[in-house]
Amino acid sequence: MIPLSVPQLNGNEWKYVKDCLDTGWISSAGSYVNQFEQQIADFAGAKYGVACMNGTAGLHIAQILSGVTSDDHVIAPNITFIATLNAIKYTGASPILIDVDPASWQMDLNLLESYLKENVIVKEIDGNSFSFHKSTNKRIKAIMPVHVLGNMGDMDKLMEIANYFHLDIIEDSTEALGSYYKGKHAGSFGKFGVFSFNGNKIISTGGGGVIVTNDEELAKKAKHLTTQAKVSAMEYIHDEIGYNYRLVNVLAAIGVAQMEEFPTLLENKRKMDQFYRTQLTGVGDIEFQAVSENVDANCWLFTFKTKHMRQLLTYLNDNGVQSRPFWMPMNQLDMFKEDIFVSNGNQSNLVYESSISIPSSAGITQSEMETVVKTIKTFYSSI
Repeated sequence: MIPLSVPQLNGNEWKYVKDCLDTGWISSAGSYVNQFEQQIADFAGAKYGVACMNGTAGLHIAQILSGVTSDDHVIAPNITFIATLNAIKYTGASPILIDVDPASWQMDLNLLESYLKENVIVKEIDGNSFSFHKSTNKRIKAIMPVHVLGNMGDMDKLMEIANYFHLDIIEDSTEALGSYYKGKHAGSFGKFGVFSFNGNKIISTGGGGVIVTNDEELAKKAKHLTTQAKVSAMEYIHDEIGYNYRLVNVLAAIGVAQMEEFPTLLENKRKMDQFYRTQLTGVGDIEFQAVSENVDANCWLFTFKTKHMRQLLTYLNDNGVQSRPFWMPMNQLDMFKEDIFVSNGNQSNLVYESSISIPSSAGITQSEMETVVKTIKTFYSSI
C-alpha cells in the first residue's frame, strides 16, 4: 500500500533522541524545546515561538490570550479539520461558520464581508471598539482563517475585514508550514499563528505544535499558561488556571532534526504537486484546487475534485493506493449543527462530496507517484 502521508525520518532524529535519553532530559524542560521553538519562529518570520503538545492546544491558548470567552463568537471556515472548531468550543465561544470559495476551498471572504456588514453593529466599550452580532448580541472577538491543505486565501482582504470589524486574527496554520502569501509566511499576519506537527504533516514530532507571535508579553503568557501557570521555580505556586500543554524535550528533538531537513522536504512536496498536476491534467473530470498567483503553497496533501469520488476512493484503496475523502463540513456534524452557518450555495458540501486526497508523503518516490497516476488513469479508462 502506498501510504497517504507519512513522515520522512532520514536526518538526525535518532541522534538527538538518543541525546535526550543519555542525558535524561526527556520531559518538558530541555534545550531542544527552546531550539525547536526558535527554528519555527524564525522560519515563519515571527519573533517568538512557544511549543505545545499539539496544534489544537495552541489554538486554544491563542484564543484565551485574545480574550475569547463564552459570550463571544469566533469566525471560522466551514471546511477544516475538526480541531479548529474543537478549540473554539473549549473556550465556550460559538463559531460562525463561513462557506468556502468553490475554487480555492478557503474561507469565502466576499461572503464573510457581506454577512458582517448586514449582521454586525460596532460598539465602543471602555475606549475600545468591538463588533456585536445583531441577532445573538454576542461579541465577535476573533477570526480564525484556516490555510486549507497549505493553500492561502486573499490575506490582504482578510486583514482589511479584520481591521474594519475589530477582529483579532488567529491563523490556523497547522497545515501551512512553508506556505507564503506575497512572500510573507503563513502564521505571521495576525496576533497569533499556530502550526502542527502531527504524524501526517510535512515535518512531524509525532504530536506537537508551536504558537508564533511578534508580541513578547503574549509569548511569555503563552509559555506560562502551557506550563500550568507556575510562578516559582521552587515553590508550587500557581497564579491562575493553567494547562499541561507543553511539548516534551524528546519530541522537540525530533522536531529540530526535522527542521534541518525541511527545505528538502518542502521541495519534494512541490515537485510532487507539479508532477500530479502535469500528469492528471485532462484525465476524466479531475479538477484541481486553485492556487492564486500571490500564493506559494507548501503542497501538503494533494487533493482534487471528481464526480466519481466515492468510486475512485474505493478503487484506489482496493488497488494499493491509500486515499481519503475530504473532511465533512463542520455544519454537518451533530455538535455544530446549531451554530451559525453562512452559506453561498453550500459550496462546502459540494467540495466535500467530490474531493479525494491521494498519496503525498514528503518521501514519496517517483515510482510510487507513477503508480498512483497509472492507477487513476486506469480507473477513468474503465468508466
